[in-house]
Amino acid sequence: MPIDQGLLEVYEAGRLTVLGFGGRTVLEHINLSDCREEIAALIKENNCETLAFDLTGIRLLPSGLLGLLASLRQLGVEVHVYNPSEDVREVLEITRLERVMHVHELEL
Repeated sequence: MPIDQGLLEVYEAGRLTVLGFGGRTVLEHINLSDCREEIAALIKENNCETLAFDLTGIRLLPSGLLGLLASLRQLGVEVHVYNPSEDVREVLEITRLERVMHVHELEL
């Protein structure tokens, strides 16, 4: 069962930490500072090497959240995103963020 961490839900914690956004389709009213603090704490507590974000069902990501995802590499982790919508994938390609994070499609 996911652990609710505010905006984020932690599906698995450890060297590979899997995060999601609780089935939301649109991420609004995000406190990026709180979100970054939650993620930094998870990385430290779990000696995390890889962060995987499940974007299943999310139609749009705010630009600030995209920047946050891209900046997580500075915390010494590899960032993976799974199942981005076509719109999110297009933004990742246009901004070239797919070069700094791994993008995957999984059949559910």
